[in-house]
Amino acid sequence: MATPRFIIGAFVFVLLPNSVSNYPNGKVTMSCHGMMPQHGHNPQAEPAHHISVSQMKFQPGDQIQVTLSGPPFKGFLLEARDAEDLSGPPVGSFTLIDSEVSQILTCEDVQGLAVSHTHASKKTEIRVYWNAPSSAPSHIQFLATVVEKYKIYWVKIPSDVISQPNALPFTTPKATTASLSTLPSISHLTGPFSASECGKKKFCVRSPRSCDPEREATCFFLSFTREEQSVMVELSGPTGGYLSFAFSHDRWMGDDDAYLCIRGDQSVHIQPSHLTGRSHPVLDSRGNLEDMAWRLADGVIQCSFRRNITLPGVKNRFDLNTRYYIFLADGEANAGQILKHSQQPLITYEKYDITDTPKSIGGSRSLPLLKVHGALMFVAWMTAVSTGVLVARFFRSVWSKALFLGEAAWFQVHRALMLTTSVLTCIAFVMPFIYRGGWSSHAGYHPYLGCIVMTLAISQPLLAASRPPLHDSRRQMFNWTHWSVGTAARIIAVAAMFLGMELPGLDLPSPQKTYTMMGFVTWHIGTEIILEIHAYRLSRKVEILDNDRIQIFQSLTVAEAEGHVFKKVVLTIYICGNVTFLIIFLSAINHR
Repeated sequence: MATPRFIIGAFVFVLLPNSVSNYPNGKVTMSCHGMMPQHGHNPQAEPAHHISVSQMKFQPGDQIQVTLSGPPFKGFLLEARDAEDLSGPPVGSFTLIDSEVSQILTCEDVQGLAVSHTHASKKTEIRVYWNAPSSAPSHIQFLATVVEKYKIYWVKIPSDVISQPNALPFTTPKATTASLSTLPSISHLTGPFSASECGKKKFCVRSPRSCDPEREATCFFLSFTREEQSVMVELSGPTGGYLSFAFSHDRWMGDDDAYLCIRGDQSVHIQPSHLTGRSHPVLDSRGNLEDMAWRLADGVIQCSFRRNITLPGVKNRFDLNTRYYIFLADGEANAGQILKHSQQPLITYEKYDITDTPKSIGGSRSLPLLKVHGALMFVAWMTAVSTGVLVARFFRSVWSKALFLGEAAWFQVHRALMLTTSVLTCIAFVMPFIYRGGWSSHAGYHPYLGCIVMTLAISQPLLAASRPPLHDSRRQMFNWTHWSVGTAARIIAVAAMFLGMELPGLDLPSPQKTYTMMGFVTWHIGTEIILEIHAYRLSRKVEILDNDRIQIFQSLTVAEAEGHVFKKVVLTIYICGNVTFLIIFLSAINHR
């Protein structure tokens, strides 16, 4: 008795848990400039810790002992700054006294500019040496950020000023007479923002493009209203964590001017920042923001603030009267610590000057090259290859006598669909590399599986071109090799599609995308099972009767005709279902 063979598809599910980094190991290089922990909470006002130095006068080349002490604390960041320019870069270098509790940091690509903790155990005193550089300024002040626990910390606790012997007496610059912990006042919004002035007085970015936050809680809304030499910003969206937007010179994260609205326990923390790459934003001072306000209602975060169009001399803040791409993102936050956004940020299609003529624009969370990549792969591996496999496996007898261009019709259909798959795969394969400008280290296993699929997709037609003649002794080996390579390619392609759908580049809706792909795989495997069962039952129509050693074969003419009709009906239904699944995915890609 012949046993039917079934092709079994493989499902691959990868769970990528979000992680929250509170930097207990002291690797806080991203905070070197602003010395602000990325905790999303306001720092304490009155310092509880003290910085002392071993001498008040220094010369270039001197080594001065610096001691940070006070109530038990878990983390710290210590730097030396020019006392006349505390917003400038760190000065000099440090040498460790106890490497068990402190470590040297590299800031601005220079090693030794800062010192931080090595672990989160409590400590009451840290001692290090500061090495005065040959180009040291006349006056030096040490600054320390101290973390007692996640929500309780102090930023830029100052030491006494130390000076070079012949320096003029130090006078506190007027710009720094205010307390370092002084924060701009924040008020509460009384109602939702409105999109009625978009394109008239407001420059608006919306998703969906025609939504209005006054009527729709699901509306992501960003507006800019020019008022003489300043711009009023409004940001709103449904999220339990944070909203953010950024101005960028290109479509990539890095070297961007960004602003965050982070939800706390019962408040919203408004924070300017800058991006230095595909990493957490570096938080900056809020001193350049005015009229800050926020509102929490029905799962929607709303915040607003005003800033000047130009901020001469302020690092990391862009002039707003220039054309930029605008990013709009949202994500989760844990105790004020922002996590990586779970979906691709919305990016405007082109650069805009928000101080120019008011407009109402949208954007896309999926860039065109990635959309085309996904669409071509769906066409190739959902429709073309699946139909081609069914035709080759079950329809040889149906169209064995029909010829097309000198070859059997079933073979020509199979070959055309498989070549189409290979060509579409090759075209789609290069698009992510064009988009990324190289290999992506942030796409998980998807690109690795894609490379395997690409290799198999190219090898299949090359293998088919070397097919031995029908009665050649190598034909059986060829058939098994051809089937094995093709089956492996299909299974890996399905796994790659599952993983690719989870990437933010396509921005397909969850969990519908997973259920739809599972439905397609079930549809295809179910069709193969039905055709396998039908082929098995048809073979049973042949009865061998042993009567006086005379074999009598039942005629299969009628049975074959009935079988051909059944197969054609199944194929028609299968193609209709297959195309339906394909249209669902293509529509989702185009809609996003």
